[in-house]
Amino acid sequence: MKSCVIVFPGSNCDRDVAVAIEASSGTAPLMVWHGETALPACDLIVLPGGFSYGDYLRSGAMAARAPIMRAVLAKAASGTPVLGLCNGFQIMTEAGMLPGALMRNAGLKFICRDVFLKVENTDNIFNRRYASGQVVRFPISHHDGNYFTDAATLDRLESTGRIAFRYCAPDGAVNASANPNGSLNNIAGILNAAGNVLGMMPHPERLIAPELGGSDGRAMFDALASLLQCA
Repeated sequence: MKSCVIVFPGSNCDRDVAVAIEASSGTAPLMVWHGETALPACDLIVLPGGFSYGDYLRSGAMAARAPIMRAVLAKAASGTPVLGLCNGFQIMTEAGMLPGALMRNAGLKFICRDVFLKVENTDNIFNRRYASGQVVRFPISHHDGNYFTDAATLDRLESTGRIAFRYCAPDGAVNASANPNGSLNNIAGILNAAGNVLGMMPHPERLIAPELGGSDGRAMFDALASLLQCA
């Protein structure tokens, strides 16, 4: 599997996701600087977490207009899988790859802790090794993770199965007390209409081995590696 991780000034999870990809695929991804204008041939693109451009203006707003993003948008439109994690999700919404916006957390404080997620959609390249309704534990680390969109878009996301993950209680209950940031309908991650773009605020790449405190994130990278290596 050939993969690319896009690196912006302020990215701080690019190495984490590179380690996760190599652990599952056996091949290290190419690290592509934001100032490049073209992408090498690749089967997967990752927009990593961090604080691109220091989160100045708005989280992800400046990175969404980096030179490399034209190539990322073109690859996504052609069907190449693109995964956006935390700041990567913010960049996706700012670039128009996914609908909605990530606003300040409802409590107006930075949150860094593990949360539980309910897997909502497994009919996609990213979640195919999870079970529908499965509860997983991933870390979050963000100040602007409060997902918001207009009512019509929210209805479309819900009715077409484009919610990938929701924040939930350990028993899978989806309620306000399990929502760490105020996101509409407890949304933690969404897909594009084609199913090849996933944006999510939690960090699966941070829990890929028992030595890291858990391995719930490993299934996502194993699924990508197994499918793309056969493509």
